[in-house]
Amino acid sequence: MMKEDDFLKKRLLELAEKAYQSNTYTFTGFLNMMEISTFHQMKQELSFIPASLSGGTEDSERQMIRFGSLDAFGYEENFPIACIKVQPLMKKFAQDLTHRDFLGACMNLGIERSLLGDIKIKDKEAYIFCKESMAPFLVENLNKVKHTNVSCQIVEEIGEEITVDYKEVMLSVSSLRIDGVVAKLYQLSRSQSLELFVQQKIFLNGRVIEHNSAIMKQGDVLSVRGFGKSKLGAILGTSKKGKLMVQVLVYQ
Repeated sequence: MMKEDDFLKKRLLELAEKAYQSNTYTFTGFLNMMEISTFHQMKQELSFIPASLSGGTEDSERQMIRFGSLDAFGYEENFPIACIKVQPLMKKFAQDLTHRDFLGACMNLGIERSLLGDIKIKDKEAYIFCKESMAPFLVENLNKVKHTNVSCQIVEEIGEEITVDYKEVMLSVSSLRIDGVVAKLYQLSRSQSLELFVQQKIFLNGRVIEHNSAIMKQGDVLSVRGFGKSKLGAILGTSKKGKLMVQVLVYQ
């Protein structure tokens, strides 16, 4: 039986070749971080066709891949991504619903995970990114999340209310080695930090990182499965003890 990773590689190559041969855009479904990392590993193999990623917002974790470009084809085609706003009918009495609650409600409708992108929750409301063709079905059928009755509508323009908030954290680290940053940011021991690398839970700019000695730089996006996502901000200088003072923007 073909491994999932091999199946994904085969599928990406098929989509790339179809776009190249037919001069039309092709798209994947929404991919998770490990799948996106697999795509990055195939960059040389797929170099015969331009490719880009989007999940609907700049900070999206789950993203589609689009094969093709304006320069290659002579025309533009947007990613087939829609955003659904889900709000309780009576916000005052609504439950405090989690990401898992909204995802579960969608999956209970028989929707495949690859058709759903990020789910962003703010003030008891959720913004669900999905494949464009799935949006009307969600609007019509998603009317309850756990015990809370909800209404849905398609968001025509993605505004600031959907963007992620950041919490600024200041760290004092010996260097910008990724294992030291992870350990300091999430208050882990060295052995706990190393175990995350062994378990392939560390992603840097969309790529899984297995070597804990990788050096981070300003602007790098760090994702640690089970812990969260952050961006390395400014390097503010060196303390009297020789430690680097760095700014980290933690996604909320």
